[in-house]
Amino acid sequence: MKMNWPKWWEWELEITPHIEKRMEQRDFTEVELREMMGRAQGYRPDRFEGRWIIETQHRQQDWEIVVEPDLEEELLVVVTAYPV
Repeated sequence: MKMNWPKWWEWELEITPHIEKRMEQRDFTEVELREMMGRAQGYRPDRFEGRWIIETQHRQQDWEIVVEPDLEEELLVVVTAYPV
């Protein structure tokens, strides 16, 4: 089944200092983050308006990536990522 992704899904990623810190703490790289995004299985609204949770897997474990589309700049800001 093909996922119907929103327009912002195709935008360039913005990697913030916060997610860089989380990458180090949670032992994953930007390349692995991009691979997780490429394997995304779905998405849903976050509890914070304007943010979305991307459902994916990494190292055979479920993960969630929180993103916030920047509508003015047409960037997809990666807020954080964590194992579920």
